[in-house]
Amino acid sequence: MKREVDYFLRAGPENTARCLEIVAALLPEGVKDFVVASTSGATGVMAAEALGGAGVNLVVVGHSVGFKGPNRDEFLRENAARIEELGGRVYRGTILTHSLETGLAGSFGGSYPTLLIANTLRRLGQGIKVCCEIVMEACDAGLVDEDREVAAVAGTGRGADTVALVRSKASKRFLELAVLEILAKPRG
Repeated sequence: MKREVDYFLRAGPENTARCLEIVAALLPEGVKDFVVASTSGATGVMAAEALGGAGVNLVVVGHSVGFKGPNRDEFLRENAARIEELGGRVYRGTILTHSLETGLAGSFGGSYPTLLIANTLRRLGQGIKVCCEIVMEACDAGLVDEDREVAAVAGTGRGADTVALVRSKASKRFLELAVLEILAKPRG
């Protein structure tokens, strides 16, 4: 099916509603797996409400506890409860291209392979990088099967501004991961 890509003039949360419309439009096409990045859970709640009752596998991926500081959990409990009430699942884990190697690079300098991968993916946009990461994280956690067409939703900072269809793979098989379509992204 030929689809147009939605290009947003600016990155940011003002694009969230449109991204969720794009995601909901994938339901009649048979897409069953949806992975959404959400720091506080607010975007995850919006996605769960948009997809609620559709019988899909919705996984909302947040930062790991401690990402912003020791013992700090950015994901609000009430948002996690609402997502689960609507049939979604919440996963908070280590960002594959961030935590360990960023810590080592800060202490020892130099460029490490996962930082190189992250910065390469960012050439396509921060949201595309995050879409790839969250799909692999969901596969690693056993929440999404490999080799599925997954609708991934991510953003630049807060909210959503990127939607991509991604062929799912676990992080161990990163080189087999494929971005099949980019359905929405900011231009800049």
